[in-house]
Amino acid sequence: MKIDLYDKKRLGIYVHVPFCLSKCAYCDFNSFVPGDDIIMTDYVGAVISHMEDYREAGRGYVVDSVYFGGGTPTALPQKELKRLLLAVGRNFELSKKAEFTVEVNPGTADLSLFRMMKRCGVNRISMGLQSADNKELAALSRCHTRQDFVSCFRLARQAGFDNLSVDLMFGIPGQTTASLMKSLAFVMRMEPEHISLYNLKIEPGTPFYAKRDELRAVLPSEDEEFEMYRAAAEAMKKRGYMQYEISNFSRFGFRCIHNLKYWNCEEYLGFGVSAHSYFNSARFAFIDSVDKYIAAVKDKGAALRLTKENETVESRERMGEYIMLRFRLNDGLGSVDFARRFGVSFESIYGGKILKYLKNGLMEKREGSYALTTAGMFVSNYILSDILEFEDLGSLTGSIT
Repeated sequence: MKIDLYDKKRLGIYVHVPFCLSKCAYCDFNSFVPGDDIIMTDYVGAVISHMEDYREAGRGYVVDSVYFGGGTPTALPQKELKRLLLAVGRNFELSKKAEFTVEVNPGTADLSLFRMMKRCGVNRISMGLQSADNKELAALSRCHTRQDFVSCFRLARQAGFDNLSVDLMFGIPGQTTASLMKSLAFVMRMEPEHISLYNLKIEPGTPFYAKRDELRAVLPSEDEEFEMYRAAAEAMKKRGYMQYEISNFSRFGFRCIHNLKYWNCEEYLGFGVSAHSYFNSARFAFIDSVDKYIAAVKDKGAALRLTKENETVESRERMGEYIMLRFRLNDGLGSVDFARRFGVSFESIYGGKILKYLKNGLMEKREGSYALTTAGMFVSNYILSDILEFEDLGSLTGSIT
């Protein structure tokens, strides 16, 4: 049900779909190629049942953002994806203006699928192009080509979508600044409303990690990666894509509302394997096994635990998370908002820590706020680790992620 209740708290909904047509060699997300449709049907049923379990908890909220990620949500059979899309509105109160995003691999969508998603309330599509160079796509083991993307993008427009986001990647084996800029120019000619630019990271447990020594010879150096990032950010700015977060650029009015929830420390509920939530002052995540997830949702009294992480976030932890996440944003961290949230000034605790970054140009002070520069964003993991005295910031931040 879609409503607008401005006296209610706002909530984001994330749904994880762990299925793909093929597994990319760099991917460390919880995703796999299913053996048949049965597992996907059972999984969709479990996620819907899980949403129903949270219906009462969500009654005090209005949902203003929904995000289906993966994996590849569009790898689901169309009828199963439709069931899952419609389940959100049946179990939670959706704002009439809710942003509703579905991630799409260019090799998995047709006009019928786009039209179905539009009818179900989806109004934003995020396409994982990664590169417009077919050789680079092959190096990443992507299951689509540049032309597949063009066809997919045009079909989305034909179906009536006026909010399209495209993912690009830099640091790809064999990539140069020139080839990245060609990919970016190609994407900007397509005129999406939003562009995400991610740094390839070689993660443990992936095929790329297994051959990391071999890849060193063809991976761009750190200096080359910084030049790619700097040049791309500048080119997008000239074309009206303003940077609002380390990896995200948009035209006016098209910032991703859902992802801003994460960076602004707002509440969201995640459903599906490995899905994370921040709700009612607690952070929790669900188990990463599809079979165990389905079994645990079905049998409410089972000894199987559905949750693998669950912790109440104390004030000091909230402060650290807020700093990490706000410094991902181009707007940075506002002194007044920090003091309002935590009852202490940012400068009194961290003023000494940030002084050297203000002096060396990695951070700048604006009217009432502090923000990382483009160079600072590129090494944000190092800066934040130093400021907060953490050795590992985990999934909340990174160099460029």
